[in-house]
Amino acid sequence: MMLPTSMQEPTNLYSVGLDKTPANFSALSPLSFLAKAAAVYPDRIALIHGQRRISWAETYVRCRRLASALQRRGIGSGDTVAVMAPNIPATYEASFGVPMIGAVLNTLNIRLDAEAIAFQLAHSEARVLFTDREFSTTIARALSLLERPPLVIDIDDALYEGGESLGQIEYEALLQEGDPDFAWQLPADEWDAITLNYTSGTTGNPKGVVYHHRGAYLNAVSNIVSWGMPQHTVYLWTLPMFHCNGWCFPWTMAANAGTNVCLRKVDAALIFDAIRTYRVTHMCAAPIIYNMLINTPPAPGEGITHKVSGFIAGSAPPASTIEGMERLGFDITHVYGLTETYGPASVCAKHESWTELPLAERARLNARQGVASPMQEIMTVLDPLTLQPVPRDGQTIGEIMFRGNIMMKGYLKNPAATAEAFAGGWFHTGDLAVVDPDGYVRIKDRSKDVIISGGENISSIEVEDVLYRHPAVDVAAVVARPDPKWGEVPYAFVQLKPGASASAEEIRAFCREHLAHFKVPKAVVFGAIPKTSTGKLQKFRLREQIKDDEGSLK
Repeated sequence: MMLPTSMQEPTNLYSVGLDKTPANFSALSPLSFLAKAAAVYPDRIALIHGQRRISWAETYVRCRRLASALQRRGIGSGDTVAVMAPNIPATYEASFGVPMIGAVLNTLNIRLDAEAIAFQLAHSEARVLFTDREFSTTIARALSLLERPPLVIDIDDALYEGGESLGQIEYEALLQEGDPDFAWQLPADEWDAITLNYTSGTTGNPKGVVYHHRGAYLNAVSNIVSWGMPQHTVYLWTLPMFHCNGWCFPWTMAANAGTNVCLRKVDAALIFDAIRTYRVTHMCAAPIIYNMLINTPPAPGEGITHKVSGFIAGSAPPASTIEGMERLGFDITHVYGLTETYGPASVCAKHESWTELPLAERARLNARQGVASPMQEIMTVLDPLTLQPVPRDGQTIGEIMFRGNIMMKGYLKNPAATAEAFAGGWFHTGDLAVVDPDGYVRIKDRSKDVIISGGENISSIEVEDVLYRHPAVDVAAVVARPDPKWGEVPYAFVQLKPGASASAEEIRAFCREHLAHFKVPKAVVFGAIPKTSTGKLQKFRLREQIKDDEGSLK
């Protein structure tokens, strides 16, 4: 018997017959931005590199050639393609050409040593490696450490002389193998991996952070919205493209149909010259870069006469950095994030009323980590044990946590670390902070022993591991010390074996043999290292010693 309509189970009127179809749904992917820029603004300049000017139409053709050439060599969905290169057109083009065939782009940190590069190539099972000649020495050493080296393709950049060719073919020759009309397609699933970025975290071996197309798309757009970027922005590449895929700005600039000004080397004179020559409107950098500009201002009459907007991130910038850049005529906005959040996932959103405040107070407010960016769902500070929000009193400390679409898929081949990072349905940053009465987050300390130097992560455990290899070292501990230039630098405390001897310079020289130079401790302090009753090193006491006894460091 059929029940009267009023007694039937209620149904959702909108759940039937309103389904996803090709007409009303497509996967979000930042690759779509490039096709649109080329179609709408084909003749606008996409990239400037030395004397080269590359239009958006030409960029699109080059990326399609790259995708086609890789596919013809057997590269496809889920394959890793690594790039070891500075901020040059080839690196930019890989941001589109590699994922056009479903492959995953791994941009390598050009500051790393051969051992770290070898680990990442092996861990990611890289099938192809593009490498600029500048890094041929490091790459040659890394390749010698691999049982199954990838196909190597050299990049001969006209702005660099030197280095050796290591590959089977050069980049431009590879592009000629590709079809300029290659019919690439958006991913079937926006959750598919698009890039792989390694972060040192708190362990010696870095963790592989996997990005998806959806997150890359949303953060690329979020950059535009949170910064209020006008169309056709002129963007200077002072931020490495290898770092969190340049905070997603390769894709942002395609969505913006702006101009990318490439910069192989970060130098104050080159930066000021590029800003004047190309009328750069936007740039991103760690505090160290802005401090460099503050300390080497342009000569009288050579200053910047137009507005330049800058994103700043890394270790929490001192208010003096923001204040100093404002005096140079730059409008600085503080953003915060991690590799796991595609770079900036929060922004210190400015209020018009702040403009009436004294410069020092305005800089203090602008130095906070702020609020969730437009496309990130939630940024909050929770009690790490109860996962309850801390009060907005500017005093109660909790852990910064994120939840939303601008979040990694997880760590490659590391389900335990992924589960730990996402425990309780939140991404745990490990950064300790308070929430001010206006709802803005302000970092107070780091719960992890990561040292952020010049915007790059240094694992204290990795440095300690090298120190322990020295025959004279019995116990070693590495902690961060604030530094006016680099933000933070590693300092080593060493307890020698009975009867052994070693100088600070000998220890540092040993580290230079096994580590990238920026990871080498800036000082070595000898003596007994405090421990708990269970033998755990008391690093908090070492940090206190740095503050109380700076004169003893040698």
